[in-house]
Amino acid sequence: MTSPQSVDRALTLMNAVIDAPQPLSAKALARLADCSLSTTYHLLGPLIAHGYLARGPQGYSPGPRTPALHRSFRRHLGADDHAIGMLLTLVARITGAEAYFTAYHDGQITVVDTSERLTAEDSPWTVGPETKAHATAHGKMLLASLSRAARRRYLTGHGMDRLTDRTITDEERFEAEAAGIRRRGVAVSIGEVDPAHTCIAVPLPHRADRALSVALPLRDFRTRSGQISSLLVHAAASFPFPAAPE
Repeated sequence: MTSPQSVDRALTLMNAVIDAPQPLSAKALARLADCSLSTTYHLLGPLIAHGYLARGPQGYSPGPRTPALHRSFRRHLGADDHAIGMLLTLVARITGAEAYFTAYHDGQITVVDTSERLTAEDSPWTVGPETKAHATAHGKMLLASLSRAARRRYLTGHGMDRLTDRTITDEERFEAEAAGIRRRGVAVSIGEVDPAHTCIAVPLPHRADRALSVALPLRDFRTRSGQISSLLVHAAASFPFPAAPE
């Protein structure tokens, strides 16, 4: 029988490969999982056999099964790939900024998709679990829609790390920020994740658990924030997504 420790280590290996910008060697993975090289090979075998990882001449990389995980996740969110793709393309075209679609589901915030190219390495926002929700506009928008108790649970569980000198790390200050977001219907993160970038987010109509956002250099925000916010609201309203289930 596979032990919980083995499962945890196998998932550690898989996450390391997924997060790495290039293939990882078995020795590097053994160090990351804090286990012997023989144990690492033993754990990698089933992950390769089931298609979650692949072994190449330069090391281990994500396998052919991994896209199915993302498709399944989107399907369970009720997210239509075609509609999201069209929405992000439209927003990127009319604003001239990279667009993101983010969701709150079962206590987690996830960046589901983006207009950004897969090879982009200079953006502080990436597809996948959002680990900086307290500092991103889309994260703040989704958190502002929750009850105070649910918001507190999220922030307590995920923390409020100081990423820049602008990051809000105090819960009461965050509550004031959330109240302002609910009044305005727009969330903004000005240099809170990265000093050089700004993020603007709006909720989707009838779906406070879904957010549409754009990221742009701080210099562009200073001159175009009002225009981009208006374009973002209009774009979100142009794509009617299904209402949240009762």
